[in-house]
Amino acid sequence: MAIGPRSSGLRLDLRQSQSLVMTPQLRQAIKLLQSSNLEVAAFVEEELERNPLLERDERPEPAMEDGRRADVLPVLDSRDSAAAAAADSLPSEAAAPLDADWSNVHDEGTPFSSSLGAGGRSDFGDDLSTIENLAGREPTLREHLSEQIRLGFREPREQLIASAMLAMLEPSGRLVVDVAAMAARLGCAKEVVEGVRLRLQRLDPTGMFAANLAECLGAQLAEKNRLDPAMEALLDNLPLLARRDYRALQACCGVDAEDLAEMIAEIKRLDPKPGAGFDVTPARPIEPDVLMRAGPDGSWILELNPETLPRVLINQGFAARCMLRTADKDQKAFVAEKLQTANWMVKSLEQRANTILKVAADIVQRQDGFFRHGVEFLKPLILREVAETVEMHESTVSRVTANKYIATPRGVLELKFFFTTAISGTAGGESVSAAAVRHRIKTMVDAETAACVLSDDAIVLRLREEGVDIARRTVAKYRDALRIPSSVQRKRDKEGKAATAWA
Repeated sequence: MAIGPRSSGLRLDLRQSQSLVMTPQLRQAIKLLQSSNLEVAAFVEEELERNPLLERDERPEPAMEDGRRADVLPVLDSRDSAAAAAADSLPSEAAAPLDADWSNVHDEGTPFSSSLGAGGRSDFGDDLSTIENLAGREPTLREHLSEQIRLGFREPREQLIASAMLAMLEPSGRLVVDVAAMAARLGCAKEVVEGVRLRLQRLDPTGMFAANLAECLGAQLAEKNRLDPAMEALLDNLPLLARRDYRALQACCGVDAEDLAEMIAEIKRLDPKPGAGFDVTPARPIEPDVLMRAGPDGSWILELNPETLPRVLINQGFAARCMLRTADKDQKAFVAEKLQTANWMVKSLEQRANTILKVAADIVQRQDGFFRHGVEFLKPLILREVAETVEMHESTVSRVTANKYIATPRGVLELKFFFTTAISGTAGGESVSAAAVRHRIKTMVDAETAACVLSDDAIVLRLREEGVDIARRTVAKYRDALRIPSSVQRKRDKEGKAATAWA
């Protein structure tokens, strides 16, 4: 039987498949979920300026009765507020403890009050400020030095050299400059430039414009009339001081142990970076996303922090009026687009708030021992365990816990803090979290004495006696992460401190 050639041609097939399309709204929801509260606040501010249908919700926050358990999540209502979950979880005044102090509560019905509110404002209703309430701006480091240069250097040539050095000054106070090259560029003698630099070191704070640490400390000692030949020898051998090689320092300085101890104490009282104290921006306190407190029955009560949740409303009435009063298709399409965008944003914010609270509640339930007894009771935890409980994907839990903080009785902690790797127990015992092991290592090192300094092998043996199966290289890695020196360096430091204390 002969088989002919196989015919070929075009065919039309119908296939059904599923695919995930990343719409702009979905990308927005994912971005909000992994953003911090500051980033969310900035995003909402931009939307308020861009979308005329969005308004800031300035209504007083409603309250609910207290006593909510940590595993009971708030139910979001249908109001156009992105902070409904946080507003509904606030305790009412009736549920406040009997010993609450209401003396600082201002009654709006009172016609006059002499007390001052937050920020020094009086309760007269208008924004009045006095000179006493205005905090003066502290001068910057360059302003502080520039004023001293103007008063301390009379000759224009010296002022020019000093101003050029001020422009090259590092924030720490160091001045790394080639004096010969600078003199050639300014067209003056090298000795003049070096003389100006040495005079600049006597400005306040003393030790600025130094080329290195030894010169910086020497200028401060010279101001105190403590720069004798022995101290100069000590400054010339600062590497020996960093290694705690006290015997070599005694030989270099020609002093005994008692004099060396006094010299080292004098060095420690100096400022190695005199310029670092200026231009310091105060650290902004972390605003937690979730608030946690103990309930009357011993359980934990969780609520979203209303200070970090944006409160926005959709002006449905304004949108309806715009649609009725215009017949232009482009204008109606614009209003419809803004309305859809506003609805999506409010929905994304509410979903973000609900997801954060749901994940935080599961974490608190799993790490109950840590909150009650300390870091040694922190359990190993991975994203998959929480994801299975809250019925979400691991990537979602990862986004929720990124840059999110919870205020606990043990401080404000990032949600990522509670996820630690597991270290197996000996003889098939219960696993221990890596954070608990690091804490145990630090506790052992803090309890050391000069006569008994634990090596990494000794720490391994002690941990195994406590039921932790850990390798020596893991102990060394954790010790380095905690910035704990080696056993040899720790023994040398303790012996040096003991000798200093004895002297």
